[in-house]
Formats: sequence, structure tokens, C-alpha cells
Amino acid sequence: MRDASVKIHHWLYPLSWLYGIGVCLRNKLFDWGWLRSKSFDIPVICVGNLAVGGTGKTPHTEYLIRLLQNEGINVAALSRGYKRKSKGYILATAESSAGKIGDEPYQIKSKFPDIRVAVDEDRCHGIEQLLKLKNPAVDAVLLDDAFQHRRVKAGLNILLTDFHRLLCDDVLLPAGRLREPAGGKNRAQIVIVTKCPDNIKPIDFNIITKRLHLYPYQQLYFSKFRYGSLIPLFPEIGKGTVCTGNEQVLLVTGIASPAPLVEEVKSHTPNVSLLAFGDHHDFSTKDLQLIEERFLQLEKDKRMIITTEKDATRLKNHPALSETLKPYIYVLPIKIELLQNQQYIFNQNIIGYVRAHSRNSSLSEGKDAHPA
Repeated sequence: MRDASVKIHHWLYPLSWLYGIGVCLRNKLFDWGWLRSKSFDIPVICVGNLAVGGTGKTPHTEYLIRLLQNEGINVAALSRGYKRKSKGYILATAESSAGKIGDEPYQIKSKFPDIRVAVDEDRCHGIEQLLKLKNPAVDAVLLDDAFQHRRVKAGLNILLTDFHRLLCDDVLLPAGRLREPAGGKNRAQIVIVTKCPDNIKPIDFNIITKRLHLYPYQQLYFSKFRYGSLIPLFPEIGKGTVCTGNEQVLLVTGIASPAPLVEEVKSHTPNVSLLAFGDHHDFSTKDLQLIEERFLQLEKDKRMIITTEKDATRLKNHPALSETLKPYIYVLPIKIELLQNQQYIFNQNIIGYVRAHSRNSSLSEGKDAHPA
């Protein structure tokens, strides 16, 4: 039974049926081998979803990076670089901008400067280029948002679905938000229900498990966001971050699902004004002027701006960002936490897969996986 709270545009069903015919035909051509998928001789882990919009792919990718780094694995992250202002294969450097490689790859490279981060619309070509790198060679590749990119046959597919909009409650675009039919979940070895609320009940785990109808070969996990402490976007000039609960916050977002973030900020201060832009929004000069106008309307000694890590990548070096605003902009980092005491099992499964399929003989034996 579909969750009634999930908004479906029923009048668009005819277009969804036409879209579904095309998607199903494409998937069948891959299943039958008429369209080729390429495998690689190193571990390739794909993190993706069936729906458009935010399910938390980047925080989960970052979790995997920490996990693999802790095991001494030279991991590389490959993305298409959504909405970047460039084409082709680019290996990120310390000088790369969000505009050149995309906001999410830029965020990952900023947080993990020691790993290889690359972008390429053609994931096969991107992996081939990464495999040419030496000193050190790449031991494993993480594909960010490539579940529908079937020209690459990932060794391990991790599928994310939002607790508040489960894939079994959704329908195809444009009536709903699914990129492909819910049956596409069968290609995943691991399914994670993301953004679970803090007050999730044991019965909810059982209900969702039954509703997803997974096969025995598939593992199901549940995760939630864990928010960190506020970080000044410009530490050299940032104001103190001691919160009293009386702050007046302008919450600036350019993400698909800002509701959980709004709820988190409101748990610390009730005075929250949301200024929401579209997902991966490219801030214009006019947008920056609007942000400043809204900020100046707040009470002088209590005002601050909070934004996400992803949005911060596009704001930090924006030429139109006012010097007046810079000391008051803070970033709220997030990590993910696996629920039901499943973190150890999840970590072991990931590390076990990488060790079993690695070209690096030194990784075939190792210690148990540590928490990421």
C-alpha cells in the first residue's frame, strides 16, 4: 500500500507510462546483452538511487571513503560532476573549483585531499583513466550516483532510498520521482533506508523490511544523519559559534530535501527563516543580493547564516559574496550513522568485498574493519 503522504501527480501518469516503456526497454537490452556493460579487475562500488533528488549519496560516499582509508586502501571517487562548467575527464587538484568539477566532487576533494577525485560523463573512460595512475595505484573506485549508468558493471551496488519517500511508495517520472521502475532495486546487493528519524520505532524496521520485498541475496540497512558542530565558512574572520538558543538564523539551501535540515536547526533555535533554492543551484549575483537583504532584516546582534557543505562549495569563492556576510556564514556538516547496531556488519561486508577483488595482494589479508 502506497504512503498517502507521498505526492504523486496522477494527471501525468500517461507520460510516466511512455517514459517507463523507454526505460524498461533500455534495461532489458542490458539484461539481454545487446547493450554491453564493462567490468573492471578492481573493486568498483556504486552508490546510487532510483529517485531524483536527495537521498544522502554524498554523506554515504564519504562514510565509505573514511572506512576504506582507515584500512589503508587507496580509494578513488568518480562522479559525472553534475552541473559543472566543463566536459570530459578531469582529475581534481587542490586548485580545482566547484564550477569546474561540480559541487559534490569539490566537497569530497576538500574533505579528503589525499584521495583521487575525478569527474567524467563516461564512467568507463573515467575508470580507465584512474587505473593508469601510479604512486600509489588506485585500489578501489567509488562511483557516485551511477546506478543507472549501466555501461559500467559495478561489483557492488549500494542503493539508497529515503525513509520519507520509499521507492515502493513512488512512481516513475514525471508523475513521481523514480528514474526507473522500483524493480530496478533488484540489481543492488545492499539497500540502505536513509534519513531515518531519531524516534524510529522497532516496528518501523519490520514494516519497511516487508514492504521493500528484497531478495535473500540483498542486505538491508538503515541510516540517519548525524549533524556536527557549526564551522565558520571563513574561519579567519568568523564570529564565535556559541549558540544560546536566541539566534536568528537565515538558513540558505540549494538541496533537494531541506526539511530534515530545517528540523535540525529549529531544534536549537526557533527563529529560523528558510531561503531555499533548487538542488545544485548556481547562485547568481541577484541571489547573493537577496541573501544579504534577508540577512539584514534579522536582529543585528543575533543574526547568522547557516548553509550546507554542498552549498558552501558554491558560495565560498563567489565573486558577488558580500564582505559584510562572510563573518556570519556557518556550515553545518553531516555524517551518517548506521542503526540497529549494524555498523560492524556493514563495514565487514564492504571491506570483505574490496579485499576479495583487489589487485593489491597486500589487501587480501588484514584486520577487522573499524568504524568509519
